[in-house]
Amino acid sequence: AAVVFSLRAIPGSGPGATWWMIDDLKFDQQFLSVLSLIGGIVALVGMFVFRRFMAERSIAYVVGFLTIVGTVLALPITGMYYGLHEWTASLTGGIVDARFIALIDTALESPLVQISMIPMLAWIANSAPANLKATFFAVMASFTNLALSLGQLGTKYLNEIFVITRAVRDQATGTIQTPADYSQLGELLIVQLLLGLFIPFSAILFAKVTKFKSV
Repeated sequence: AAVVFSLRAIPGSGPGATWWMIDDLKFDQQFLSVLSLIGGIVALVGMFVFRRFMAERSIAYVVGFLTIVGTVLALPITGMYYGLHEWTASLTGGIVDARFIALIDTALESPLVQISMIPMLAWIANSAPANLKATFFAVMASFTNLALSLGQLGTKYLNEIFVITRAVRDQATGTIQTPADYSQLGELLIVQLLLGLFIPFSAILFAKVTKFKSV
């Protein structure tokens, strides 16, 4: 449970990455909605496909595996900030552009967080006393919500350190009142990626060397 908590508590990059995709990569709301839909569908399929993998391995192993895969799959978005999509588009005649990379990356990455919850739920079902299973599930649901809140707090602090601003226009005249500034977005994405790798493995190591190793 502590290991899963660490995975859910990883801070995100905040809205800055989405602003940048809309402003610089020209992703519109329709395309972002398509990405969200693909993510939800692939997540359901992924949970079905990987059910045996999750059933046969420990929570620590599954979380460690998902952490590594998630870190690798986060690299394309970070790479696009530094021009990866321009390089791939020039090599493929415009086929592998920013939208192509975003679609593939979303399809591969979306099942990871949902899959990470299943071993913990299975652990509760096997470990909780028969007359307390509902209570255990309620407690663990609150536990994971606490982890998500901690992750949101971490996101807030990251965005205070790495300031990302979107252009603000005057509604009447259309003139830019506050210019967009994405100069620190690359650093933010890199730090968030490193935290996403460091936090779960620190929790796995902690669980292995303490009395929580059976959790």
